Amino acid sequence: MLMKNKVALVTGGGSGIGRAIALAWAREGAKVVLSDIDVKAGEETAALVKAQGCEALFVTANVAKPGDSENLVARAMAQFGRLDVACNNAGIAGPAALTADYPLDGWAQVIDINLSGVFYGMKYQLGAMLKSGGGSIINIASILGSVGFATAPAYTASKHGVVGLTKAAALEYSAQGIRVNSVGPAFISTAMTSDLRNDPDINTMLVGSHPIGRLGRTEEVAELVLWLSSDKASFITGAYYPVDGGYLAR
Repeated sequence: MLMKNKVALVTGGGSGIGRAIALAWAREGAKVVLSDIDVKAGEETAALVKAQGCEALFVTANVAKPGDSENLVARAMAQFGRLDVACNNAGIAGPAALTADYPLDGWAQVIDINLSGVFYGMKYQLGAMLKSGGGSIINIASILGSVGFATAPAYTASKHGVVGLTKAAALEYSAQGIRVNSVGPAFISTAMTSDLRNDPDINTMLVGSHPIGRLGRTEEVAELVLWLSSDKASFITGAYYPVDGGYLAR
């Protein structure tokens, strides 16, 4: 089992990609710590992890609040005594608007959650992993961490920032046994993309932008995160891995 005896933490674990990651880790024997602002959804994921015979800890946390990120890691350490893997997954899409028309409060919220939230998470995860003897951090970026997208300036900027932050941390901590990588999903069938998928014209456009001919599934992102979490990726750090059905090859 790839994650046997490892303690792994995922933010935004109540649904979508975060839930798929938690379940993939559980399948491979991890002790799973997950956070979300949605208490019901987070508890449901924890129950699903436990149903696979693994230990789970759910902690309510808003990643935009540094204190919540600190408490999340502290709870994981108190419960399990170590932290081996962390996936900073929580994020929002934000408003859709041209840059000149973009609402200031929308900009602040997207940056606070998608970029600052990853920084806050890593700040406390890194300290715990140093005490634990090393580990692996996976930051969920996006294909928009590599290219632009009209009407999504905040999301695009935040995800580019995640890729850069990942590289900086990898340079700082890889020699101390902590690998740091980012994953860039394309458009995945989740609640975040539901409004887009429910519009037939937009859905057709989105599907057509992926050469593979469909949108991605949460499990397909989770499998890559699982590999990066494991010792099989022991020489991989500072990298950005798209999971995009060929989107970026165009």
